[in-house]
Amino acid sequence: MVITNLLEDQGIEVESVELGKVVVKSDSEIDELKLSKIFNEQGFELILESSEVLIEQIKTTIIQLLENDMFDSLLTHLSKKLGKNYAFLSKTFSKSEGITLEKYLINLKVEKVKEYIQLGELNFSEIAYNLNYASSSHLARQFKNITGMSMTAYKKLQQWDRKTLDQIV
Repeated sequence: MVITNLLEDQGIEVESVELGKVVVKSDSEIDELKLSKIFNEQGFELILESSEVLIEQIKTTIIQLLENDMFDSLLTHLSKKLGKNYAFLSKTFSKSEGITLEKYLINLKVEKVKEYIQLGELNFSEIAYNLNYASSSHLARQFKNITGMSMTAYKKLQQWDRKTLDQIV
């Protein structure tokens, strides 16, 4: 709704808005510099470069697949959904973001673990199962490698340090 209002305030007709993507009527005249400034003031980013658009598509697709609990064959679904070879997607992502797709996925999963811990509804084994880990010890190792603390120590903190999805790289 914020994006729609920002664009309509600039006289730009919006066709649709979804995670990471806005479609405007083709006859809308856009001052990209002005629009970029307005978006930045609201905590958003305007992306126009085709490689940047692809990176955002990769990120939003992975996030959507994670939200739909499609952990098991996520990378296969990614290639299929974006219609591009996984090797190409992986190379493009790594070059742009400085980390591999697999590392990005692990970072997202760690944030999901933090969310599960905060909710307090599942034990560590159930969290590992929900995130498609072979064992809770594998998850525990990854969690500690990323955060520097065990899941138990994180749970005891009660001052949870979580990143928003757009801050994960």
